[in-house]
Amino acid sequence: MELLEDLNQIHLSGKKALATLIDPDKIQNEKELENLVKMANECYLDYFFVGGSLITTSNLSSVVHYIKAHSDIPVILFPGSNLHIDSAADGILFLSLISGRNPELLIGQHVVAAPILKNSNIEVLPTGYLLISSGVATSVAYMSNTTPIPADKYSIAASTAMAGELLGLKLIYLDSGSGGVPITAKMINKVSKAVSLPLIIGGGIDSPGKAMDAFDAGADIVVIGNAIEKNPNLMIEVSEKIYDRNNSLNIH
Repeated sequence: MELLEDLNQIHLSGKKALATLIDPDKIQNEKELENLVKMANECYLDYFFVGGSLITTSNLSSVVHYIKAHSDIPVILFPGSNLHIDSAADGILFLSLISGRNPELLIGQHVVAAPILKNSNIEVLPTGYLLISSGVATSVAYMSNTTPIPADKYSIAASTAMAGELLGLKLIYLDSGSGGVPITAKMINKVSKAVSLPLIIGGGIDSPGKAMDAFDAGADIVVIGNAIEKNPNLMIEVSEKIYDRNNSLNIH
């Protein structure tokens, strides 16, 4: 349970962390992946998340194995289905889509994946996944066949996260989906106050300022993904801000 212990320590210490989400479908060639991993190593990225709502290529395994061969940064699977499992990964976000009412993504896919994970060395991270509306249609909403929680329904999101904690889930992940707008500070703040679990925020974070806003509101980990395609230096820019913020905690 090393990953979960690390995540809990981040939460309890008040420090912040950065994850980069790599969608295997969007990796065009090994050079692109090489550049991404090199940059991650240089800026001391905390976690690689690998996966997506729909993976149509056979790249998942090769992406995981490449990262493991060229970096010591933990690789955590972000699965869209029970097919998105690779035993070389360090961990898996065992996502239960608690914001929706699709039984396949609440428990169905998990039943199929459970025997595989039980017989692997992958650390399982039980995660309550909440999809928050971003005002635009996203791949995850379409593929999950669920309706996101409206962006201004703070009490619904907070109560949903609370239910996930009471059910025994160990992490809460709020996501507005790729291509959407970031989750509001008020939403993040309401959820962070409702639970005592590490809080992961993803979707629409395309600048250091938006990442810092999420942290100020109560996020423990922010996830950047598609935005790196438009701004390759975003990982470095956000990691520098996190370094300064975490270092200030050590000083005080």
